[in-house]
Amino acid sequence: MRPLELTKTSLLYVLAAIIALFAGYPFVYMISTSFKSMNEFFTNPFSVLPGSFTLEQYTSVFDMGLNSYFLNSIIITVLSVTLVVLIAALASYPLSRLKFRLNKSIFTLFIIGMMVPIHATLIPIFVMTNDLGFYDKLLALLGPYVAFALPISVFIFTQFMSEIPAELEEAAKVDGAGHWIIFSKVIFPNIKPAISTVVIYNFVHIWNEFIFALILIQSPEKMTLPIGLQKFYGEFSVNIPGLMSALVLASVPVIITFVLAQEKIEKGLLGGSVKG
Repeated sequence: MRPLELTKTSLLYVLAAIIALFAGYPFVYMISTSFKSMNEFFTNPFSVLPGSFTLEQYTSVFDMGLNSYFLNSIIITVLSVTLVVLIAALASYPLSRLKFRLNKSIFTLFIIGMMVPIHATLIPIFVMTNDLGFYDKLLALLGPYVAFALPISVFIFTQFMSEIPAELEEAAKVDGAGHWIIFSKVIFPNIKPAISTVVIYNFVHIWNEFIFALILIQSPEKMTLPIGLQKFYGEFSVNIPGLMSALVLASVPVIITFVLAQEKIEKGLLGGSVKG
């Protein structure tokens, strides 16, 4: 390697190390603080490593109902993501593979849906949820979560499906397959990177969603994880170590998801962006 190239490479590694330090320090501090007692935290709040490790904060968060918040978040997240994948895939098939007059107009409406601000819909959604009798029920979150996840999901699926060779579809038609067989046996199995992208993207978003859960859920036993974390905020004080331990546990599903499917995320985001 030439001296100039070696210098550039070294600078890039140094820059990457600095970025990793700034990006990783908050997470390391969060984990470290979760093992501290309240007294130790107030004595030395900025120390990276705890003087003595304790699990009392982790046991206390479960005593405060964290397991219930976890279960509620898992239920609504799995249901929402499953519906988003099915509905978006079914909607994307005619938009990408069939030619009809309103094809581009309908696809444009989905794209416009990505620009709708969530906060502008809070009052109408609250009124509609209350009128339907779903207020303060976990299923009240299902509609808003699926609706706001559909535009980006349809966009990703449509781009992927449009890249599937037409010969596969024509061969299925020759064998007498209808649209449903073509979709389920030919198209859907060939968009696995897009499915992974849609699942991961919406899983992270729904898992961390706060505003709809705050507006539509009132009972503590039906709260999701982001809302349940408010219990660590007292009237005059905050249990910082307890909050940090809850955040560590809440981050585990998201971290596992990214670690297991990082390559699929990249393929899903890049797939369909270049034709030919």
